[in-house]
Amino acid sequence: MRTTIDSYKDRAGRLELDGIDVEAFADRPLSPSGLRCLRYMHDIEHHTVCYMRDLLLTPAHRDPDITAFLSCWVYEELFHGEALAMVLEAHGIPAGAPRVADLRERRKWKDAGGLALHLGASALAGRTFIALHMSWGAVNEWTTQAAYARLAAREGHPVLSELMSRIMRQEGRHIDFYAAEATRRLAASRGARTLSRAALGRFWRPVGSGVMPEVEVAFLSDYLFSGPDGRAAARRIDRRVDRLPGLGDLHLVDRALDALARVPTGPPSGPFRSVAQPAPAPSSPARMAMA
Repeated sequence: MRTTIDSYKDRAGRLELDGIDVEAFADRPLSPSGLRCLRYMHDIEHHTVCYMRDLLLTPAHRDPDITAFLSCWVYEELFHGEALAMVLEAHGIPAGAPRVADLRERRKWKDAGGLALHLGASALAGRTFIALHMSWGAVNEWTTQAAYARLAAREGHPVLSELMSRIMRQEGRHIDFYAAEATRRLAASRGARTLSRAALGRFWRPVGSGVMPEVEVAFLSDYLFSGPDGRAAARRIDRRVDRLPGLGDLHLVDRALDALARVPTGPPSGPFRSVAQPAPAPSSPARMAMA
């Protein structure tokens, strides 16, 4: 495992933005639907530090390799959020610190309650919690990387595609660490496999669930992962989860998309209302299947 963390630390750093021409969006803006997804991604990338706050109050903080990884991870995720803010601002959409501060203020009581539950569960689980954390992190990073790839494909904008490619390369290094650690810890402990399978199967939801309004989670899931190409991307993630020890046949992403297909996407909600509402789109195959 030292090879994994040492390799990651050697390559970790701020996202390189040379050559990303945000002025190109003036002549060729992203679609309203793409911007709505991008705003969601911006908020979640900036929320990463709050996830790390929670994790450092669990047994994970006693493992120096885990804390070394988290320190680099949260730094890189911050600049992913900053890069997405740059694109939003190029479209005249407020982003960055003022929006992030508003989101955190609105969530302060919900965060407090969630943190108490998180601490209680991790205390009961002990060190097996770290295997769950690594497994959950791997699934989240796989879905995040896939979401960036799908957004680039759906929008077809060369500047966005290049930016997404650069972010995805860093997300790939996050995946390498999470997946390697999850594999090692799950293989070593039956208790870790039992806990991780039960917790993921019962509680895992797409990245941003619980932070973003449900209508926004449903919209992003439908825009990026409906249709044959979207569902194929989702099933590739599920096949990767299958390869983690003890986690076969959970179908996490496919089941989550089926559940979200029942949620009306509707117009942007809450802090998303300033994003232009896209024209109604035909029902996706996923939605038609659930009708």
